[in-house]
Parts: sequence; C-alpha cells; structure tokens
Amino acid sequence: MKKKANGGTSLHLRRAGCYVVLVLLSVVCLFPFLMLLVNSTRHHVDIQRAFTLIPGTALLRNIRNVLDNETILIVRGLLNSLIVATCSTVLSVYFSAMTAYAIHIYEFKLRKAAFVFILLIMTIPTQVSALGFVKLITALHMKDTFIPLIIPAIAAPACVFFMKQYMESSLPREIVEASRIDGSGEFHTFNCIIAPILKPAFAVQMIFGFTASWNNYFSPSLVLTKAENKTLPLWIAYLRSADFTKFDMGQLYTMIAFSIFPVVIVYLLLSKFIVQGVALGSVKG
Repeated sequence: MKKKANGGTSLHLRRAGCYVVLVLLSVVCLFPFLMLLVNSTRHHVDIQRAFTLIPGTALLRNIRNVLDNETILIVRGLLNSLIVATCSTVLSVYFSAMTAYAIHIYEFKLRKAAFVFILLIMTIPTQVSALGFVKLITALHMKDTFIPLIIPAIAAPACVFFMKQYMESSLPREIVEASRIDGSGEFHTFNCIIAPILKPAFAVQMIFGFTASWNNYFSPSLVLTKAENKTLPLWIAYLRSADFTKFDMGQLYTMIAFSIFPVVIVYLLLSKFIVQGVALGSVKG
C-alpha cells in the first residue's frame, strides 16, 4: 500500500511539474503578443518613456492614424496580402497533395528518384535563385503582378513530403484499387474519395502555408514596386524605415496588430485539425 501511495504521489508531482513547465512556456510564447496589443493602445511618447503591461487610451487614435496615412495604403496592402496568401496556399496544398498521391500510389521506375529530387529541392535556399527569378519575370513582363508570387508557390517540396508521409500512415492503397474497380476515374477518385481523407493534412498545411505566405517579405520585395500592389509586410518595413522624427511607434504596433489578425482567424478556423494532422502525418516508427 505504501508503494502504491508513493507511486501515486510521484505521479502527481511529475504531472504538476509538467503543468508548471507548460504554463511557463505558454507565458513566454504569448508575452510578445500581449506586449504588441498593449503598445498598440499607447502613444508614441509613452512607449518610448517606459515599459508597462497596462493598456493605454490611444488605440482609436492609432487606428485612425494608420487608416488616414496617405503614404501607407494599409487596406490595399491587407487585400493584396490576402489575395496572394489565399491563392498560393490553396494551389500549393492541392497540387502538393496530387504530387504526393502520384508518388504514393503509382508504380513507375523513377518514383523513388523523383521523391529524392523533391527532398533535395528543400535544401536550396530561396536567395540562391533570386537573381534568375527576377530576370525571368522581367523578361516575361510580370513585374508588379501577383502571378510570380502565386504560381511558383505551387512547387512546395515540404508540403509534398508531409502529404506523402501522411498518406503512408492513413491511406490504404486498397481504397484506390476498389474505386478503380467501381469505374471511378483518377481525378474523381482523388477529389471525391482521397481528398476527404486528407482533410486534416490539408488543414495543417493551409495553416503553415498561409502564415508563411502572409509573412513573406523577400519575394514581394523583388517583384512589387508600385504602391497599389505592395503587400502588408512591405508597408510595415516601409513604416519602420521612415524618418525617426516622423516615426510613430504606436502606429507601427497597430499596423503589426492588423497584420496578425488574419493569421489568427485562419488558425482558429483550422486548429482543430492540427493535432490530428501532425500525428497521422508523422513518419511511421
């Protein structure tokens, strides 16, 4: 009985320790967001004067300054970022799933070589191909358009890898063979039978893809130069590089808060799938 009591006490202590660690990690992760929200309610002078977690009274003023700023097209930037992030995310997730499906289901000679090639692409930094990318879109007269930001996003090797591992753990080939016996075409099989099975993986990759595209600064800075075409990260960088005498930190924090809300909304809509998707999409032990 004493051993059972000691074992139960030890278990409770370990569990309490885990909860303490999780609470501390949550505080560390959420603290920057709390600081962002608090500073977005304060005046520029107050932010420079001292740090505090007490909200200020300048939220409406900061929002009005952001919206009335004639040099920063905040609403247009939000719309542009939303268009680019949504289109690139949907296309990359869908075509990555199709690519992973082909590698997982179809039997052909270069199947393993094709998968290895896709994995090797993951090791190439985006900056390496930046010069050639700019020359190509300039030659194709695609500067200051969203096409170079959306179409290349279809090639997402990390998404292909995740989908491939997910299919290996949760997509039996018998389902595809049974659908073929029933006379279902390949596209009908994928869109109507396979896609519903992949919904958790779709949700996880849409969260990751939307966040990466929404926060992307490097590629839009190479492609977009006109004010009406710039995305939100470009406007935030522009505001940060403004003259120090005209620099308003309250306005900057408010603008960053604007940029976070769409990502939070997407996460809240799809977060119920994230644990299930990551668990099922992991590599089999």
